[in-house]
Amino acid sequence: MSDNTSIRNNPKIDQKVITENPFPIIGQAPGGHHRVVIVGGGFAGLYAARSLKRARVSITIIDRRNFHLFQPLLYQVATGELSPGDIASPLRAVFRHNKNITVVKDEVVDIEPGQGYIATSTGQIPYDTLILAPGSQHHYFGHDEWEKSAPGLKTIEDALEIRKRIFENFELAEQEKNPDKRRRHLTFVVIGGGPTGVELTGTMGELALKTLRGEFRSFDTIQVRIILIEGNRRILPTYPEKLAGKAHKTLTKLGVTIKTGCLVTSIENDLIKIKSGDDAETISAGTILWAAGIRPSALGKIISQKTGTELDHLGRIMVAPDLSLPGYPSIFVIGDLAHFSHGRHEPLPGIAPVAMQQGRYVAGLIKRRLKGGKIRPFHYSNRGNLAVIGRNAAIADFGHIRFSGFIAWLIWVFVHIGYLIEFDNKLLVMIQWGWNYFTRKRGARLITERK
Repeated sequence: MSDNTSIRNNPKIDQKVITENPFPIIGQAPGGHHRVVIVGGGFAGLYAARSLKRARVSITIIDRRNFHLFQPLLYQVATGELSPGDIASPLRAVFRHNKNITVVKDEVVDIEPGQGYIATSTGQIPYDTLILAPGSQHHYFGHDEWEKSAPGLKTIEDALEIRKRIFENFELAEQEKNPDKRRRHLTFVVIGGGPTGVELTGTMGELALKTLRGEFRSFDTIQVRIILIEGNRRILPTYPEKLAGKAHKTLTKLGVTIKTGCLVTSIENDLIKIKSGDDAETISAGTILWAAGIRPSALGKIISQKTGTELDHLGRIMVAPDLSLPGYPSIFVIGDLAHFSHGRHEPLPGIAPVAMQQGRYVAGLIKRRLKGGKIRPFHYSNRGNLAVIGRNAAIADFGHIRFSGFIAWLIWVFVHIGYLIEFDNKLLVMIQWGWNYFTRKRGARLITERK
C-alpha cells in the first residue's frame, strides 16, 4: 500500500491536504503528454474530459455508445414530448475541435492496474491515469425476470419501448369492445415514487387529461387510470416531507392514484401483484413501468477483484477522499459507481450534479498533480434539488429555501436547458417546449416497430 493511501486512512493526519504529488507515471504518450483514459461518456466522464480539453494531456474516451445522453429528460422522450435526438449529443461532435481527445466506441471487459492498461472487446488501451465512470443500470432486486414486463428508463431504447407501449395501448383501447379489456389497456402502473416515477406519472396525467382529449372516438381519455406505487410511506422520500406532500396533491389533481407502503410481489405479463401489510392486490395493466431502483455497472465487480477494493451492498466502489481507489492513486472512480461518504452520514446519491462535480474535481486534480500542486479532498456542493410534476408544477429544495409551483417549474426549465451539452440541443428543446406549452401538442407520439 502506498504512502499516499496510508496518509488518507490515518485519522490523525490533516485531511485538508491529501498529498503533494504522488502521481505514478507509467509511460508517456507521443509528444510527452500524459495519457488519461476515461471509461464512460455520461455526465461524470464528459465533464472530466471537458475540463481537461485544454490541458497537456492525451485523452481517450471509451463508451459503448457514440453519444452522450441527457438522461434527466428521457421521460419526455418516453411520453412523446421530445425526440431522441433532442437530448443526445454525438461525442465526436462535442470534442471535434479538441485534437487531444480521441473517442472510442467499445466496451471495457477487464482492467490490469499493475500493468497500466484496460482491455476492451477489441484490444488493449494503456493509461497513465484511469477515470472510471461507467454509470448504472436497472435494479430489480433479484427479480430480473420482471424487466420484460416492466421496462425501466435508462437508455434511448428504453424510452422508445416505453413510448411504444403507452401509445399502443391507447390505440388498442380505441378498437376494444370488451369494457374490461379496454380498462386494462387504459391502466398504467409506474413502480417507484422517486423523481423519475413522479415525472413519468405527472407527464402521463397531462397526456391523458389534456393532450389526447378528443382524439379518440370509442372512449374519453379521462377514463385512464395511472397508478404510482411506492414502497416507502410517501413519495419522493429524499425530499422534505412538505414538498413531497405538495407533489402528492399535484399528482392527485392530474388523476394519479398513489399507493404508498406497497411492495411488489409479482409481475407477469400484464398482471402486477402488490402487498401492503396483510392486504394483497392484483392489478391488470396494459403498461407497467419500472422506476424503483438502479445499480452500478457490473464493471465494479471486475475492479474489486483486480484491486481488492471494497464494494458496498449495492456494488459501488468505496473510494478515497480524492475519489481514487485506495492504494491506486492513478485510478479514479466517479459517478454512479462511486461510494463517497467521507464526512457524511449517507453516501452521495447517483445524480447528475454529483457526477458533474466529481468529473470537474478529478480533472482539476490531474492538472494540479502534473504541476506538483497541493490537492484537497473532494467536497460536494449541494446547490439544490428540483423535480417537475406537470405543467407549471415543480418542487424546489435549496436547503433553507423551499418552494413549489410555477416559479419552481420555471427554474427547472432553465436549469435543464442550461445543462444540455450542445447549442443545437438547447435551441431545439427550447422551441419544442415552447410549442408544446402553448398548443399542448406532442409531436413525437410515434409508435415504432423493431424488425
